[in-house]
Amino acid sequence: MSKNLALKSARAARDMSQLELADAVGVSRQTVNAIEKGDYNPSVRLCIAICKALGKTLDDLFWEVEL
Repeated sequence: MSKNLALKSARAARDMSQLELADAVGVSRQTVNAIEKGDYNPSVRLCIAICKALGKTLDDLFWEVEL
């Protein structure tokens, strides 16, 4: 799994800390950190919650385009 830079940049664009995003979606800060680092594959339910919290779509944050 690769790093989720789209998630990290979307969170930063909203000026949210990992803790603030974690609190908004009901997980720990460590979980958000692990998702951003590519060490944890979140459930679809968690992906949707993150997208709603950041005003993004699943494609924006979680769809990897193969080049």
